[in-house]
Amino acid sequence: MTKLALIRHGQSEWNLQNRFTGFWDVNLTDKGVEEASLAGELLAKENVEFDAAYASVQKRAIKTLWLTLEALDRLYLPVTKNWQLNERHYGALTGLNKQETRDKHGDEQVHIWRRSFDVPPPAVDEQSEYHPRHDRRYNHIDPAKLPVGESLELTLARVLPYFDVEIAPKIVAGQNLIIAAHGNSLRALVKSLFGVADNDIPGFEIPTGNPLLIDIKDGTLEVTAARYLNSERAKPLPSV
Repeated sequence: MTKLALIRHGQSEWNLQNRFTGFWDVNLTDKGVEEASLAGELLAKENVEFDAAYASVQKRAIKTLWLTLEALDRLYLPVTKNWQLNERHYGALTGLNKQETRDKHGDEQVHIWRRSFDVPPPAVDEQSEYHPRHDRRYNHIDPAKLPVGESLELTLARVLPYFDVEIAPKIVAGQNLIIAAHGNSLRALVKSLFGVADNDIPGFEIPTGNPLLIDIKDGTLEVTAARYLNSERAKPLPSV
């Protein structure tokens, strides 16, 4: 049985401040550091020999992976970082306080922006500091391909091709992998692996710093079982 561990980064500074984060590169809080280390301790108890790991290019995910691998005593594992595993880009909402945004635009509109499958938020202005063209880590990417405001559907269209080409073949080949990423980029992977319907996936929640360990039938991408390693902080899972 091949194992895939999905880890949403530990609590970030803007999680704590209740702000839309997306592509903006914020750090972990002290609680987030603890969550990430605990993720590694929980994985260590599973006695899985992992072969490689993946993360986005955002430091909250990268640090979560470091701390997880440190707790596993596997800092030597090969790690690949790729921007296509980044969090969803929240467009012009980036940096805004979520409650203040509800007060201004109404609960229904904010719910649509956050939880609909195919409605993106307003695009970020090209001159805004939150536009990814101002971040040197994306200098190698055609500016026309950089996201400026993504729905979950658009996030899937960014994440899944990378998964299909770069990660899925390694799973099929029998490698046990860890992916440290974000709520929405991991939603994309869960949707694909579990076959979740478009209307259902926006409501799927992944708790921070709680590894989702997935059993996959050897030589395939067929999920046979899945569970959160911290049962006290678990969320409902799609049926297998």
